[in-house]
Order: sequence, then C-alpha cells, then structure tokens
Amino acid sequence: MLFKDNFKKMARTLFTSIASALLLTSCTTLSYDLGDIVPPSGTAPKGPINAPRFDDRKPHDWTELTPWHYPIHGTDVSKYQQAVDWAAVKHSGISFAFIKATEGGDRVDDNFLHNWDGTKEIGMPRGAYHFFYYCRPASEQAKWYIRNVPKDPTALPPVLDMEWNDSSPTCKIRPPAETVRSEMKVFLSIVEKYYGKKPIIYTTVDFFDRNGLSQIKGYSFWLRSVAGHPQEKYGTHPWTFWQYTGTGRVPGIKGDADINVFYGSRDEWQKYVSGK
Repeated sequence: MLFKDNFKKMARTLFTSIASALLLTSCTTLSYDLGDIVPPSGTAPKGPINAPRFDDRKPHDWTELTPWHYPIHGTDVSKYQQAVDWAAVKHSGISFAFIKATEGGDRVDDNFLHNWDGTKEIGMPRGAYHFFYYCRPASEQAKWYIRNVPKDPTALPPVLDMEWNDSSPTCKIRPPAETVRSEMKVFLSIVEKYYGKKPIIYTTVDFFDRNGLSQIKGYSFWLRSVAGHPQEKYGTHPWTFWQYTGTGRVPGIKGDADINVFYGSRDEWQKYVSGK
C-alpha cells in the first residue's frame, strides 16, 4: 500500500539520517558502501520515467506498479545463457548484471569468468552470486565463493541465492527454517568480512515464506516476483532489486533472459554504485 505524503517525508528524512551516519562511521574505503542500506517498500521513483521495455515470451498483465515505473533495469546470467554479447546487452538498455559464480562447495559456473571479464570491459556494474546447496556446510560454501570470485572494489555486493532446487540429483533435502536462516547468516558473515560489503539476499516467494526470511534484518533483498509487484507477494518487506521475469528477451542474450529492476531513480542508482 502506498504511504501518505507526510509519512513519506518522515521516512525519507530518517533514511537520509541513517545513511549519513553509516557513511560517517564506516571504516571501509570500498565502493558500493550503500549496498546494505535497505530502501522502503512499496515506493517508486517520482516524475517522468524513461525506462527500457523488453519483449517477453510469456508477458505478465501488469497492473498499477509495473516494472516500467523503475528506470534502471538489469539482468542475471549463468552458463545456460551461453555466450553473451555484453556490448549488445548494454546497448539495449540493461544497466547492471548479476553473474552466477559458484554453487555448493565444488562447482564454478562454466561461463563465470567470461561474463565477469566481459561486463568489466564495457563498464557495466556487476556482482557475482552463489547458489546455496543444502547438503554442505555454509562455511565451506563461503570459502569456495571467496576462492573463485575476485575481490574487485568496483563490483556490486556479493549475492547469496536462496531457493529450493528440487532438480538437484544429489541433494533434495529441505532443512528446517531455523537451520536455513542460521546457515545463511554463517555464509553472509564470512563473505561480508572478506569483501567488506554486506551481501544481497536473492530469494523466491515460496522460499521466503517457508523459511521466515523476513526475520533476517540488515541486508538488502533481491526478490523474485514474476506475477505481481513485490508488495503484492512479499507485503511490506523492503527490497533493493526485483526480478520481474524469467522469460524476457534481451538483445545479446540467446533465449529466455531474467530481467530485474533497481528500486530507485537514476540519481539513486548512481549514488548506489558510487557509494556516495
């Protein structure tokens, strides 16, 4: 539900105060210090929006708040997108990318380095994500991620991908919610300490609900919701990135493409990626 104007002003004032305090007290000199600041839920940039529009193989009939209320769109990729033409992707209007790096404690995505270097070459902000595996300790998985993902101060914060993987041939267990949250915190803590940035949590509606992820505070969330705005599926839970389709069409990517938005305006995006 959209907030009233006076409440919005109070929220913005509080948000600005918190951000200033964090920046003044931060001891890190890395970029993207704002990666751990959680924006308010249910808001959208004001004024004219010049947002890119992409084709979709299975488009959703959006109402009210749509992906085109947000000007900054991005994608996420893994080996399944095959060879990506990053120059064409950027030219199409994509502003950022999340790249699959690792899974579990012994798997590296086949195209990680190609995508990591390719986005760097064209100056596209990008981050690396880890797909969590429920049959291996979180500490081992964090160390595996650190072993394979370069410490690049210009990168977006690391991402922990939390969802069920029923198609896994080796691990089909679903641990209790308390165990899931505990293991997540182990991974997040280790990775944050190494990279100096609070990781982002990616998740789906069913996983979020089943495991009580609303109880995890202090981290930015990247929420998947392909059949409604996040406020319709996650309530008032704050989010920084929203994955709105998995069947999009992006020039430079073969077949289906995931497409996401950043919650804020173009100015807020520039502040986010610069750490100012």
